[in-house]
Amino acid sequence: MGAEGEGAIAREVARRRTFAIISHPDAGKTTLTEKLLLYGGAVRQAGAVRGQRAARHATSDWLELEKQRGISVSSSVLYFEYQGHRVNILDTPGHQDFSEDTYRTLMAADSAVMLMDAAKGVEAQTRKLFQVCRLRHIPIFTFVNKMDRFGREGLDLMSEIEDILGIDAVPVDWPIGSGSDFRGVYDRMRERLLLYSGGEHGTTRVDEKVVEGAVDDPRIREALGRDYDDLAEHLDLIEGAGAQLDPDAVRAGEQTPMFFGSALTNYAVEPFLDRFLGLAPCPSSRTSDQGEIEPAKHPFSGFVFKIQANMDPDHRDRVAFLRVCSGRFTRGATTQHVRSGKSLRLANSTLIMGSDRREVEVAYPGDVVGLFDPGVFRIGDTVSDEGGFAYAGIPNFAPESFMRVEVAATPKRKSLEKGIAQLVQEGAVQLFEDHSAAAVTWILGAMGPLQFEVMSHRLKGEYRVDLQLTPLPFKLARWPQGDFDPDLFRHAERIKVVRDGEGRFAILAHNDWDVQRALERHENLELSETADPELFEAAR
Repeated sequence: MGAEGEGAIAREVARRRTFAIISHPDAGKTTLTEKLLLYGGAVRQAGAVRGQRAARHATSDWLELEKQRGISVSSSVLYFEYQGHRVNILDTPGHQDFSEDTYRTLMAADSAVMLMDAAKGVEAQTRKLFQVCRLRHIPIFTFVNKMDRFGREGLDLMSEIEDILGIDAVPVDWPIGSGSDFRGVYDRMRERLLLYSGGEHGTTRVDEKVVEGAVDDPRIREALGRDYDDLAEHLDLIEGAGAQLDPDAVRAGEQTPMFFGSALTNYAVEPFLDRFLGLAPCPSSRTSDQGEIEPAKHPFSGFVFKIQANMDPDHRDRVAFLRVCSGRFTRGATTQHVRSGKSLRLANSTLIMGSDRREVEVAYPGDVVGLFDPGVFRIGDTVSDEGGFAYAGIPNFAPESFMRVEVAATPKRKSLEKGIAQLVQEGAVQLFEDHSAAAVTWILGAMGPLQFEVMSHRLKGEYRVDLQLTPLPFKLARWPQGDFDPDLFRHAERIKVVRDGEGRFAILAHNDWDVQRALERHENLELSETADPELFEAAR
């Protein structure tokens, strides 16, 4: 790669921000995503999700079931240009049953926005996703949402973040009022007051009044009136605690910048976007089995973090979501599919915006490109012009809910097999085979029961097959390591030996007590919580 080409790529890398939004269900993630698109100019009017009563559906929610249920059950990619930045949002499901999809998406992100409900604080799913971010060393930015509803004190939320998540929370701004009295925020870093009004039910931009000045400036006091004393008191406490923003500490994952606002009413959304883009990192080097791959110094490379079948119901296609990690992606160019060692022509490539797609000619590190997949790709695959290395793969995690497929009850067996095979390749549901009976039995495993509902819905809508499932009592799966004798559990009542989609032995157990008892009885038995423990360690 010539110096001129390297410089051009470096400039494109510097202006890119690729991030995921993570949250507990109902924290307002999809609404915030829509409002970022609104202020980024990607949509003219934001649509809020209102369950089954929604007249419009969020841009990021394209599956029919998402529209019916008013929830996000699949990751999607959204992008826009904003003040010289190329912004790529990796929207993720909030529901805990889809946390594995979120984990894979976080592998493709350079930073994360942690969305919190002002009334609920740090919730269970927030904790789990936060730990994944910490594991991946992803910088985290906190947006306290729903300030238009009465919630908890900002200082309490700060303390909770620090106590539960173990990271310093540094307010970038501070709310003025709450609930119906929420008026705006005071920007601590730029010393200015931002007051809001207007907006048509949050679907359009709101009016913003800016008052420049330090907290003790008479103009700030005059603009706030009765709210001034409360602001001054809180800011005194924050300053006394020594909460100073350190960009290096943010990038190291030691601090989380904290913002307050209301995605529903659009209050303080745009200043959050401005400050976030200024603080968030651009794409950096990625770890491979041959060392670090610099984004501007290496030819084109990337990895597949998601596969989605039937995004276009009319064509029954499969799209592989590829995160570009280095060099310049060029449509029509030939590259190498590292796992198979075969050449691959990047002929059908698209930029994905929810369900909308358009062909892309070039893309740069940080961008996500949709590649037509004729069945070549697997999640975690590396593609590279130079070859000779592979990015860390993406491990599968242990399901926590299991169902037996009643094949005999389904008349369209071939359609059933095809549909299950294609949907399992997306990674949301895992397929196991039970060889203990005369006929092989299929068992589906997922993080939660809602995954099975989604799969049944999609099989019926996309493959015209009614999936018949029977619940099983197992609550976890473990993968034996090293030499394993499946006869160890031939007569066990609460443990079943199966094979996963790659033919590896796995055991299904009723609960963790059964696993611990098995480990105590068989001292040479070693079990892993992931199918690929070495991939899990490499991904860290």
